[in-house]
Amino acid sequence: MAGTHEVSNQVPVLYGHDVYAEDRALTEAVARHAVDGPGPQLSALGTLAGSEQALEWANSANSHEPQLRTHDRYGHRVDEVEFHRAWHELMDVAVSHGLHGAPWADPRPDAHVQRAAGFFTWAQVESGHGCPISMTYAVIPALRHQPDLAAAYESGLVSTSYDPGLREPTTKRGLLAGMGMTEKQGGSDVRANTTRAEASADGTWRLTGHKWFCSAPMCDVFLVLAQAPAGLSCFLVPRVLPDGSRNVFALQRLKDKLGNRSNASSEVELDGTVGWLVGAEGRGVITIIEMVAMTRLDCVLGSAALMRAALTQAIHHAAHRSTFGTVLIDAPLMQSVLADLALESEAATALAIRLAAAIDNGETAFSRLALAAAKFWVCKRTPYMVGEALEVLGGNGYVEESGMPRLYREAPLNSIWEGSGNVIALDVLRAMGRESDSVAAVQTELGAALGVDARFDDAVKALMVLLAEVGEADPRTAQGQARQVAGSLALALQGSLLLRYAPAEVADAFCASRFGGAGGHGRAGGGVFGALPSGIQVRRLVDRARVGA
Repeated sequence: MAGTHEVSNQVPVLYGHDVYAEDRALTEAVARHAVDGPGPQLSALGTLAGSEQALEWANSANSHEPQLRTHDRYGHRVDEVEFHRAWHELMDVAVSHGLHGAPWADPRPDAHVQRAAGFFTWAQVESGHGCPISMTYAVIPALRHQPDLAAAYESGLVSTSYDPGLREPTTKRGLLAGMGMTEKQGGSDVRANTTRAEASADGTWRLTGHKWFCSAPMCDVFLVLAQAPAGLSCFLVPRVLPDGSRNVFALQRLKDKLGNRSNASSEVELDGTVGWLVGAEGRGVITIIEMVAMTRLDCVLGSAALMRAALTQAIHHAAHRSTFGTVLIDAPLMQSVLADLALESEAATALAIRLAAAIDNGETAFSRLALAAAKFWVCKRTPYMVGEALEVLGGNGYVEESGMPRLYREAPLNSIWEGSGNVIALDVLRAMGRESDSVAAVQTELGAALGVDARFDDAVKALMVLLAEVGEADPRTAQGQARQVAGSLALALQGSLLLRYAPAEVADAFCASRFGGAGGHGRAGGGVFGALPSGIQVRRLVDRARVGA
């Protein structure tokens, strides 16, 4: 058989590159929003993210899925989840680099941009472990509604020490946080929750009910919604109580999910579970929405990171694979596909980092509307883009060893997490409410790019007409247009950023393909990747996005 199996024209595994430093769209976004330039941790994180070791951790964490252990050998209920060593390695890197709660204790004026760039970089390695990292990042604004609880737990939540294992929280070097909102009868409609909370004489509350989705149940503390006498309220629930005993937090089972396999998502039974009220009784949604806003930012960042990871693999494959007598990256049609994918990725990256800068700058009005629109659009586009990138690899892309199937399974999640598409589109309408200043803030952002490209100008004019029409429409009619509004807003925001900051060939290609005529993606519609108008400098776009050359 010596002469029957000669291996040639196979693409080498991509590692040994700097995921951060070689990403021009990302580094340029950080440069314009970071006060003193990129922090030194980004270079170290980028090198590690592109290493063979990180690739092995990602593969192992997803091959060896978490295991539920409900009881110990003596029959005592423990409700623990056991993870592979690779999961802990990934978590340790994320926490030690401050990708969780550290920005809230960072005095730098660009702390959230620095953290967003790090999260974007490291999320390209593996998505599942980003769930507890995101929730820990997001919990602090909500927890600060209750200063005594913030004083007790915040130092652990911002610590850069990864300290796994269930112990009394104040004795640990570092903490992780999760949340429990969803119930089987309500889903996104949390006001339909039936978990009840009863006050105790000692100032605590006792919670009883069932949570249908509780991701990362090995975290130390959780924000949980439950019905108190005054209405839906928010509670802090620790896994281990101050006296060292286990709180009642019965893990019924782990979910068998499409993707996100490295991360444990569970069903939890609460039965007289101890919790402390966070914020005012009956104001649970208002309290926990602070957390939801931050996790939605990470949905955008995480989806943009998936786009970038898929694009990187697609270009790498095309640069090393020959077919029909030419290297794929030199084929005009493949160049058009890759260039279009690169445009989608760069636009998502620019918008994600801009949203992080808005957190640093305290741009609340802008964030309310822009974040919702971005969460809708970027997360919706990700499965489509990752699928197209997978196809670049042909049959090899459909094989697990390529890594592309894992990216493809992850791609739909962020569009569902923290509000699926319709929920987010309705949030866009709420943010546009008559008393809101969010529309004005977004108009100002868009206005900064007017007069540069007629196609963009026309798109913005059409958007303003659409916003006015929806604003005057009856609620049912407005709801029917919510997705169009959300997508159009996000595309306009992306166009504005690229026109102001990206190279001319990038901005021109984006406007031609997203705001132009035939072949364009439309305000909120979908076009076929690779159907770019003529005249676009496709090879320059591909070369700009290439890493590890």
